[in-house]
Amino acid sequence: MGGAGPDSAGGWGRGSAVILRFKRIAAPFVTAAIVASAGVGLGSCTSAFYDKNTIPRTGVVQEPTIRTMARLNMDRAAPVLIHIYKEESTLEVWKQDRTGRFALLKTYPICKFSGTLGPKIATGDRQAPEGFYDVTPDQMNPTSTEYLSFNTGFPNAFDRSLGRTGSFLMVHGGCSSSGCYAMTDQGIEEIYGLVDEAFKGGQDKVQLAALPFRMTDQNLARHAADPNAPFWTMLKTGSDAFHATGRPPTVAVCDRRYVFNPAAAADDLDPNSPCPPSIDQTRPVLQAASSKMQTRRAAATAGGM
Repeated sequence: MGGAGPDSAGGWGRGSAVILRFKRIAAPFVTAAIVASAGVGLGSCTSAFYDKNTIPRTGVVQEPTIRTMARLNMDRAAPVLIHIYKEESTLEVWKQDRTGRFALLKTYPICKFSGTLGPKIATGDRQAPEGFYDVTPDQMNPTSTEYLSFNTGFPNAFDRSLGRTGSFLMVHGGCSSSGCYAMTDQGIEEIYGLVDEAFKGGQDKVQLAALPFRMTDQNLARHAADPNAPFWTMLKTGSDAFHATGRPPTVAVCDRRYVFNPAAAADDLDPNSPCPPSIDQTRPVLQAASSKMQTRRAAATAGGM
């Protein structure tokens, strides 16, 4: 009878031979798929952050935070911005008050960030990015497998001008990171809610400044020997511009460097071309504002001792 048992030569029949040949052919393709999948994981937190099978969630702003808004003279749907400090493992949400200036609303501990101090350079380096980024509504992910998440916007124009690579660098929940900034689920729920409410209030993009540490002269001096010191000095210019005015600076890129509050329109500048002469004329203004800010801080500290 023509069953599935061994044939006269001790083999397993024609059907089994076909299966065996298929397995031999398929094996390299399976291995390649596994390697490719691993490569995706190295270049980002995880490709699964955009898994549309996950049930959508909504960020929730807690009642104590709403009371803080009222005390600080802030509208519930007013614009926000985000500052991240790696060394201090801190994420700050600043919100615009009714005078138009931004004030610190709340500070959240970063559960974990990937890598060390310094910018993200290339896919697979497992570094969390540093720089000035924009978060737009389409970067929000309510179906993240890491509870909630939003894309930082890396690589931006500055990163691309230097050939830096990477994708899906997120702020997310789950307290585990491979190139991202991981918060607790409770923390990301409120951060996500604050950003979402600002978008619903009419804000078109949220500035996110990811910084190595608080940008003080003392911290820069402490890290003066680090190869990233010139880059961090450039980031300090933007940080100082914000703290001097209480408003997020306009960020542009020319000559492969950040420029802040440029005299020229930001969209008219080419990241890979020399900066126009008017750009450098803004530096003394920022330096003077920074000096005044440092003086005020010193006086406030002395008065409180």
